[in-house]
Amino acid sequence: MKEIIAIIRMNKVGETKRALVRSGIHAMTAMKVMGRGKMLKDVSVLENLKDQEELQGVLIDSLLKGGRLIPKRMLIICVSDEDVPKVVDTIISVNQSGNSGDGKIFVLPVTDVVRIRTGERGEEAV
Repeated sequence: MKEIIAIIRMNKVGETKRALVRSGIHAMTAMKVMGRGKMLKDVSVLENLKDQEELQGVLIDSLLKGGRLIPKRMLIICVSDEDVPKVVDTIISVNQSGNSGDGKIFVLPVTDVVRIRTGERGEEAV
């Protein structure tokens, strides 16, 4: 079993949910999150820099001051190993625009799952 964590744009949640349901994935958890990537957003600052050392200083300065956190949505989906490519490909197909901020997908191993109501474990609990 695997846990798939996808961080996506807020405006893509509905379309992503519909695409996952069409592909046979119905169960998921969604949360509002805030975050930022590694990129410095003010491109005009970068255009005026002369060398790599100056660029590095600006990036470090930006990170220390703390950049703006962007609202995103985090989807958590637990699936069998064979469903991972389908889920990942579906999320990419809906969310990939080619622009910075499209999101990230993390795939993690799941060692056990327990359904609280019945006590079922493993694949049956999912």
